[in-house]
Amino acid sequence: MNQSKDEQLLKDLEILAKEKGLDIRDELEEITKKIQSSKDIVSKVWKNVELARHSDRPRTLDFIEMIVDDFVELHGDRYFGDDLAMVGGIGFIDGIPVTVIGNQKGRNLKETIDRNGGMANPEGYRKALRLAKQAEKFNRPIITFIDTQGAYPGLGAEERGIGEAIALNLREFSQLKTPVICIIIGEGGSGGALGIGVGDKIYMLDNAIYSVISPEGCASILLRDTSRAKDAAAMLKITSKEVLALKVV
Repeated sequence: MNQSKDEQLLKDLEILAKEKGLDIRDELEEITKKIQSSKDIVSKVWKNVELARHSDRPRTLDFIEMIVDDFVELHGDRYFGDDLAMVGGIGFIDGIPVTVIGNQKGRNLKETIDRNGGMANPEGYRKALRLAKQAEKFNRPIITFIDTQGAYPGLGAEERGIGEAIALNLREFSQLKTPVICIIIGEGGSGGALGIGVGDKIYMLDNAIYSVISPEGCASILLRDTSRAKDAAAMLKITSKEVLALKVV
């Protein structure tokens, strides 16, 4: 709903009713309630978006530190390099060996630059697949922590095959012969989330979000108005309760 246009329409109706001597107070009151209800929904959803993106939210390495014993991080995709936006390794949970993979954002400017804002390049997804295949070989369960706006959309990522890397992960993760649990801990954005988001069970934290596109991207592409990101967020149904109702998680 475009709130500014609706509010202007309401004002126009009020002026027209006065000019024509019409009594449409009940109708105007009903429209006003609907506009206010829409505002409340948009405000609530956007607050959820802000919480999902908050710099103080626990990151993948925080969860690993809390629940994984003797964690050893593994690096590199064996093709191009190591992507710090995607972390992974092996450890133990209650004595059970596991492989853990996840997006890693930074907490300050330097970390954010080093981690590329949690937006992985192709080598990040290829590293994730390498670790997943290793886990399958040694019968280790896999846990993935998802927290990204999406895969990195840069020229270098395109040249190195970001689309192919994500597509390959979708296919291979769906065929793994070891249990895979995916947990959306912050932002679950687009193909960047799906690249490590195919599993036997998909969970989502209460204030996380999960969407095919960011609210800003949706506002720009579909609504043709970047200022309507909050409206787009409400339209996308990205909150945990909405995603649960859609049976996506």
